[in-house]
Amino acid sequence: MMERNKIKPTHLARNSVIYVRQSTATQLERNRESTDRQYRLAERAVDLGWRRDQVIVIDEDLGCTGSGAIERPGFNRMASDVALGRIGIIFGLEASRLARNSSDWYRLIDLAGMTDTLIADADGIYHPGLFNDRLLLGLKGTMSEAELHMIRARLTGGIQNKAARGKLRCHIPIGYVWWDDEMKFHPDEAIVSAIRSVFERFSELGSARQVWLWFRNQCLPFPNQHKNGEITWEQARYWQIKEVLRNPVYAGVYTFGKSRKERRMDSTGRIRYRVRNLPQEEWQVFIRDHHEGFVDWQTFESIQARMRNNSPASSPEVGGAVREGAALLQGLATCGRCARRFHVKYDGRNSSPGYYCPGTIFVDGKAKSCLIVGARKIDAAVVKVFLETMNSVGIEAALIAEENLEADYDSAIEQWRLEVERVSYEAKRAERRYRAVEPENRLVARGLEAEWEKCLRKLSTAEESLREREKKRPRKLTECEKERLKDLATDIGLVWSSPTTTDRDRKELLRTVLEEVNIRLEPGVLKAYLTLYWRGGEITELDVDLGPRKVPTFRTDEDTIELLGRLARLYPDQVIANILNRQGRRTASGERFTAHNVKRLRKSWKIPTFEPQPEEDGEVVAIDKAAEILGIGSSTLHRYLADGFVAGEQLTPGAPWRIRITDELRARFTDESPDGWVPMKTAIALLGVSRQTIMQRIKRGELQAICSRYGRRKELRVKLPKKQDLGNTGQLTLF
Repeated sequence: MMERNKIKPTHLARNSVIYVRQSTATQLERNRESTDRQYRLAERAVDLGWRRDQVIVIDEDLGCTGSGAIERPGFNRMASDVALGRIGIIFGLEASRLARNSSDWYRLIDLAGMTDTLIADADGIYHPGLFNDRLLLGLKGTMSEAELHMIRARLTGGIQNKAARGKLRCHIPIGYVWWDDEMKFHPDEAIVSAIRSVFERFSELGSARQVWLWFRNQCLPFPNQHKNGEITWEQARYWQIKEVLRNPVYAGVYTFGKSRKERRMDSTGRIRYRVRNLPQEEWQVFIRDHHEGFVDWQTFESIQARMRNNSPASSPEVGGAVREGAALLQGLATCGRCARRFHVKYDGRNSSPGYYCPGTIFVDGKAKSCLIVGARKIDAAVVKVFLETMNSVGIEAALIAEENLEADYDSAIEQWRLEVERVSYEAKRAERRYRAVEPENRLVARGLEAEWEKCLRKLSTAEESLREREKKRPRKLTECEKERLKDLATDIGLVWSSPTTTDRDRKELLRTVLEEVNIRLEPGVLKAYLTLYWRGGEITELDVDLGPRKVPTFRTDEDTIELLGRLARLYPDQVIANILNRQGRRTASGERFTAHNVKRLRKSWKIPTFEPQPEEDGEVVAIDKAAEILGIGSSTLHRYLADGFVAGEQLTPGAPWRIRITDELRARFTDESPDGWVPMKTAIALLGVSRQTIMQRIKRGELQAICSRYGRRKELRVKLPKKQDLGNTGQLTLF
């Protein structure tokens, strides 16, 4: 009765809110009674005097925790309505349903006290504006937060205690399963074999990318485990190979607590959470030899070191994976001044390799590279020492290479046999499912029949691929061939210089025995001082002469230089190069001329650069410009040049034609034809000679001709004399 006294008409005039919340989706699914009790609070609001249309149920936060870790849109909407004075009372099953953190709880009761809003739970009705009720609500909110803390502490303590013993069933990578609180290899032999192949191929190839390419080249599927535990076989992906190589579980290590959840505030003032991966020394649980691993811990550490070195050379400690290119010390060479790893560069027409230090030094206030040196002589010196050292162990290397070749093939063929076995099982299972269904139930039978046919096609493809690969099995070496291989191994230099040995292979060979090659240069001395650090601790020092190579001297022909001097006054370098190439001339080294070659020759012989002159009347211009001035086409002007109607200049065969524009030449091209000038066809008919004869007479000055417009085109017109000499007969024809 006293509780009803707190309800005033002002409260009944406003809405009542039923706040419904469950912390997780699991609770929402399994603890249905608690959810139903919260919804039934609407009946209590009606019993206390609120109309049914005034009862508002807010259940937007079902599945959201009340700890403040995430935002609750329903709670925020309710707090806003309380602040606006729209709510008379808030119903909740208990204080923990409204909030489990003090910041949200005290914000709500502060707003409720200022706006005269009641709060009701299973124990009674409270007015936050009254001291005793506010004190009781504060205690309930604090106890709710403390209860959550204690629940979490008990659960976390139990999890950590079980994880410390290695018994906690956490997520494990593909290739393992939990069996009686122990991690065992997956019972599927194909999955285990695929994981083993990753580590075996990495020990041979030394790169995660090369392992991935090996799987793709062999067309081998790779197991992929989904979140629901289902395993499918798909084409291998690069990230899958890297995850296998980087996961310590495959080395027999049990780990827990490798990441940490951190809370931060964003620019809008909201609390955000992120997961940060911790370094190995900060992991909560790290148990070696917890279960049987695919590799031991020492091998796993060497794999991680190799993968770090394979990363791009962005820091002095990283050398990068071997790549194509002629610089053999890529990833091994270091600067003798600052100890940074050298970067590789390729310069010149032949892409000559070189090394340069990424660090910079300042000379006279200008930044320059710390050290730059060519690679050919340094690489040759290192290779010479390497070959001398490797000759003593060449026989063992040859035998190991033969074994690796056979093991590589056996590993791939075993994977395919397991694939055939797996697909065969799927086909038999699909067949059993199809035969188990009633024939009359065609809706189900059709789907099972299609699945069976699909499995049979996959089985046929897998068997055909297995047969093809078995046919391609590499032939085993005979005893005679093994003896020859041993003889060849005594001189590893032949293998090194073989055309089938790539630069990538040579780099891999160098890395097997060398850890670092330190290069140091002294100012003013054409020598490089090398320090070779071998695996095992041995050190070798070398002095390499960097003097200039003796290059045979070549000299360009004298007539080519003389012609270049004449052409340079009239044409740019590119045009000169085209002229020289059309004449069949070559540089001193026997190559075609380019603008760069011409420019270099001009500078060597101190020939001035071409400077174009202004094109004025009476000046010599190019044929395109002349055609534009005369108002005809370039092809027509070329024909007039050949006929001799227009005079032109050509400095040398193959050079562009040049025409001198004069008033007399301009007068030959008119728009109107004077009286007494006839077209060329008429002149040929009247004179009784060919066009070539008339053009020769025009060229000698015996006849006159102009180019005038006839309709929309221009044509030649000839002025004929009154008497025409017909030759030695002395006869004259009058017109």
